[in-house]
Amino acid sequence: MTTLLSSQALQLETSHGVLFQDLNFTLQVGQRIGLIGHNGSGKSTLLSLLAGQRSANSGSIQMARLCRLQYVEQHLPPALHALSLYDAMLDAIDDMPELHWRVDSLLQELGIDAATARVAVQSLSGGQHTRLLLGRALLRDPNLLLLDEPSNHLDLPSLLWLEEFLLNWKGAFVLVSHDQRLLNRVTRQSWILRDRQITCFDQPCSEALESLAQADEAAQARRDAEQSEIDRVTASSKRLALWGSVYDNEKLARKAKTMQKRADRLKEEQTTVTEGQPWTLKLHGKASAANHLLQLENLTVRATPGLPGLFTLEQFSIRPGDKIALLGANGTGKSSLLRQCWQAILSGETSEQIRWHAAAQIGYYDQSLQQLNSEASLPDALYPFVAGSDTARTEVARKQALISAGFPYHRHQQKVASLSGGERARLLFLALSMASYHLLFLDEPTNHLDMQGKQELTEALSGFAGGFLLVSHDRDLIEQSCQEFWVVQDGRLERWLDAEIAYQCLRNKPALSSAQRGGASEPVKTAEPVINDTELALQRLCELEELLQADLARKPRHQKVQQQDNWREEMASLNSLLGLN
Repeated sequence: MTTLLSSQALQLETSHGVLFQDLNFTLQVGQRIGLIGHNGSGKSTLLSLLAGQRSANSGSIQMARLCRLQYVEQHLPPALHALSLYDAMLDAIDDMPELHWRVDSLLQELGIDAATARVAVQSLSGGQHTRLLLGRALLRDPNLLLLDEPSNHLDLPSLLWLEEFLLNWKGAFVLVSHDQRLLNRVTRQSWILRDRQITCFDQPCSEALESLAQADEAAQARRDAEQSEIDRVTASSKRLALWGSVYDNEKLARKAKTMQKRADRLKEEQTTVTEGQPWTLKLHGKASAANHLLQLENLTVRATPGLPGLFTLEQFSIRPGDKIALLGANGTGKSSLLRQCWQAILSGETSEQIRWHAAAQIGYYDQSLQQLNSEASLPDALYPFVAGSDTARTEVARKQALISAGFPYHRHQQKVASLSGGERARLLFLALSMASYHLLFLDEPTNHLDMQGKQELTEALSGFAGGFLLVSHDRDLIEQSCQEFWVVQDGRLERWLDAEIAYQCLRNKPALSSAQRGGASEPVKTAEPVINDTELALQRLCELEELLQADLARKPRHQKVQQQDNWREEMASLNSLLGLN
């Protein structure tokens, strides 16, 4: 296979130390690579090195003549903000006027209509920004794309579009993303950047992570065996040295020195194991005996008071233990609903539109991270969240929690305003983890989380004893932790019991009736399909079998047992209807 680019002994140092060293890899024609790693591991920096935007301290990058590389950065250049989308596309080929004709056809391929093309770039949504950045790169006919977190801040419809685009892309690409579902769907190889090294797998993301975990297990077992041998040799050396001293035996003393040298050599050659993560995300919830935690009735959701309504809820409620995903395109009002409910709760005044149980303890994760006092020190920023907890409200307890979360003691007097977005998110999650809630509002909690953080959040929410209303576009998080799916679309909210049905709505495909699909505008325990069309019934039966098999293939702790029972009941009804029993 033809090589497009390769690196040898690549090393980069920053003001905080060595970011990575001795990176060796080869990228070949047609490869679809997912670049994976924790926040701060150097993924975006590595892409900028490959794109020639910065230089390494040592090592080399070789690019083949046939390589036509284009870098799709995370953010639009500020110089484009005042341009229209069409002019921003033309700007990408300003030095190649002979290619201007391609802009119109490419805009059509990207799903951008003529009206949107005339809109100023600064007024576009995140999904439209991503399409613009991709379009600017595609105009130069690349055969290698470097994609730096293109799925960040995308709504679900835009994310589904991006997935289809990458599936249909014929060239090679390196994709940096924390979206495991996206990586599994569109990549075939994985590069994992960790502990300042890169490990390459000829597998998509989930399989590569599993292989890495197995390699870590084997490395730890080897290290444990090596450590046992080092301990044995060291103990023997000390014993021989003691005997040599007591009995004035030069031979024993020389033998002790020889054994100690062997122990030192074994230590130098000892198997290296991963440094791991400094903190594990946890959330503490508690069940409630109340019938309802939150009731919403005839509520018009607005971005801010006085503005036109975004959508209206007729009558919805959240019961203890309900785990609900709130889905929809950006700008439909999902975050506004959470913010409106939270502001009502902070005011302490119930209304006919928003009512909550008086004894319910409710928490809120705000995607803008404005709940944290920017001028407070780190321990003081935690206090409002844990003031009612006897065990966590002391300053010593808060400082210990900060240290365990990767904030060393010398940083505790830092102001919250000085933290990065990822660090502020970690601090807010730490604050929420130190309290215990009946109900959580979670507004885009994965925006600043890496892949391991997302997995930890998924597990935390799956085992959460309370209820929550989650706004997210992360499909793995949605499907593995939620049981209901509220879709905001066309100025109204609909409730579904199946994630795939909710996605179908967001793709703007006609959804079957609730009776046909087992969904409902109100919660149901079992599905009673009323389908007269045999072909439609068979199609639904196949879909249910696929959903059930896919869920059973997951690890037991990630399976949705109640949903499996619903699917089996619907399958039984369909089999009876079709005479297949």
